[in-house]
Amino acid sequence: MTRRTTAVLGAALLGAAALAVPGTALASSPTGAGPDHSGHHARPGALPGGYTNLVVIYEENHSFDNLYGSWGRVGGDRVDGATAPAVKQVAQDGTAYGCLLQDDVNLTTPPQPNTCQDAGHGVAASNFANKAFTIDDYIKPSDTTCAPEGVFAPNGVAKGSGLPGGCTRDQVHRFYQEQYQLDGGKQDRYVTGSDAVGLTMGRYDTKALPIYQYLHSHDAPNYVLADHFFQGAFGGSFLNHQFLISARAPLDTSGGALGAKSSVLDRNGMVNTYPLYTPTSAVVDGQLTQKCAAGGDDPVAACGDYAVNTVQPSSTPSGSGAKIPLIDDAKYPNIGDRLSAKGVSWNWYAGGWDDAVAGHPGANFQYHHQPFNYFANYAAGAPGRSHLQDEDKFLAAAKNGTLPQVSFVKPYGSENEHPGYASEHTGSDHLVDLLKTITSGPQADKTLVVVTYDEFGGSYDHVAPPKADAWGPGTRVPALVLSAGMKHSGVSHASYDTTSILATIEHAWGLAPLSPRDAKVSDLAQAVAVGGRHDGRDGRDDDRPGRH
Repeated sequence: MTRRTTAVLGAALLGAAALAVPGTALASSPTGAGPDHSGHHARPGALPGGYTNLVVIYEENHSFDNLYGSWGRVGGDRVDGATAPAVKQVAQDGTAYGCLLQDDVNLTTPPQPNTCQDAGHGVAASNFANKAFTIDDYIKPSDTTCAPEGVFAPNGVAKGSGLPGGCTRDQVHRFYQEQYQLDGGKQDRYVTGSDAVGLTMGRYDTKALPIYQYLHSHDAPNYVLADHFFQGAFGGSFLNHQFLISARAPLDTSGGALGAKSSVLDRNGMVNTYPLYTPTSAVVDGQLTQKCAAGGDDPVAACGDYAVNTVQPSSTPSGSGAKIPLIDDAKYPNIGDRLSAKGVSWNWYAGGWDDAVAGHPGANFQYHHQPFNYFANYAAGAPGRSHLQDEDKFLAAAKNGTLPQVSFVKPYGSENEHPGYASEHTGSDHLVDLLKTITSGPQADKTLVVVTYDEFGGSYDHVAPPKADAWGPGTRVPALVLSAGMKHSGVSHASYDTTSILATIEHAWGLAPLSPRDAKVSDLAQAVAVGGRHDGRDGRDDDRPGRH
């Protein structure tokens, strides 16, 4: 499944939610230096390790256990992976399931054998006990289970009737649902709080992933795996993209006039009906947070008119559905505003962007994955619009040695690893291609690359996220820090979240934080320090696993 640059108009806009922490900007100047929270002040213009360029590759929808759970060791240090049995999942009444219900057409019984029954929880036939399982054992990377671009298959595509790629169905990943699934850190309600039920406990064979195989090949760069990196906010893609660039949730200042609805919760904090969950009262699974009891908007309590689930931008390109007005950068700035004010070069590169702007987006182009397009400074016709560019221009810049100081890279939908409309292994192949291009270019030794995922995609993880505020962080997600200039491979066990990327940029170039979250979070300096830095490609200490 490759990107079609001349696909028909329209995109599969799946029900994804995303989170960002609201709150007013701190009372410091846009160019004020900030601490790096490791005991010293970073020299403006110097990324950790002395790198001059930063590339952030933002992939889609996998928890750490789901994708990297069986990574093993790196540089002699063990990754906090999925080695222990998964937490037993419990029903709405708190009792443990005997079997896992499945509704992906390739995991139901039939075609799977009937080896497990749990009549007490409505599971008449299943092949899955209440534990984690390996997806590859049932849906292989070559299986024809992927839908054509733009076709939505809510319960997946049966083998033999789709395209190759080993796709699964999608899973709910929304603001209130994830909080229910986490169950205060017990991690035991992923199945009950999901439309995909038992698929939430699935994991990929990490060592079979193209990214794993590439990083353990002879010519790959050294890397540091961050095994306690959490999505910035509860929920899905829209909000976590906002957290990536602004560390807050945007406000719907239209009062719902553009179609966004407030969420209404039952007594368990849930907002929808699922195969294994029945609300205790009337609910609304809206795009906005629930109303505050006292009225108004409260960023501390996460209530009011904050957009947390997918809404469309008021600037083109945009899809159909509820929208929010353009965000006022003067009141709620983003990292692009901060970088531009400081004179630091930067761009957001998106796969399929030029086609979308030209009015013929690929069917899998995702509008809510373009966070700067929600801000007035980057709307169509605005001065900052030039910072929004196509991924092809990033590839050219990496090859030519003309990368800006900060690059954000967002692959096209079919290449971003998102379950439901993308093949995991196809997306991982694309990620490898991006890394090869970066690490073989003229700026390779000076470029630090961060690879992470916007959110968990509805999949289980065994590590409870830390509590920062009412917005998150959410479930643990995969994260890598690497460079052709890195001396060692290893593991960073420090705690990070999506806004750690913002903090890294802010501390390097002396920028003021955007919200209380990025003001307090740890930057990535410790992870970079684990990898060290060499003075050139010759003489690199080859500490990567499998090299000796």
